[in-house]
Amino acid sequence: MSVPSGVPEASLRDGAPEGPGWFVVNAADAQWVDGVFGAYTRFDLGARFEQIGVNIAVLQPGQPACWYHREADQEDFLVLQGEALALLEGQERRLRAWDFVHCPPGTEHVFIGAGDAPCTLLALGGRMRDGVVYPVSEPALRHKAGVQAETSSPREAYAGIPDDEPVAFDPAWLPG
Repeated sequence: MSVPSGVPEASLRDGAPEGPGWFVVNAADAQWVDGVFGAYTRFDLGARFEQIGVNIAVLQPGQPACWYHREADQEDFLVLQGEALALLEGQERRLRAWDFVHCPPGTEHVFIGAGDAPCTLLALGGRMRDGVVYPVSEPALRHKAGVQAETSSPREAYAGIPDDEPVAFDPAWLPG
């Protein structure tokens, strides 16, 4: 495997890269969207990262980040502020600021805002393999964070969910 050299800088438009290359953007200046599963920024909204997905999500109390699922790739999460409830393999875990959660490939999980204030969550996920399953889970359904019928189709799992809308960054979403 060769290691690339001379990687060009990607140009940014409205806080998102327009193509491949390295770039620097402050989270406050990145593109943010809001919807059923919270407000978030994916730093690759303009040009999908090939190996690792990165986003910051802001969840209101009781709001899930997505549907309960398992993936073929590793995912890792860090609570930056606030509180969350993690459903991991059917178990509930309360999380607070600076708690780190590691999900090896195949780990069933979802995060739900908890406490009395928004929760900010940094998420990193591998993108080397395709594959996701949305299993039926009683704990997830109890928290309105799961599907009624198992599927491996994201399109089917999220059918009927309105598209996220662009939103202005709120400084309260990030610590400090």
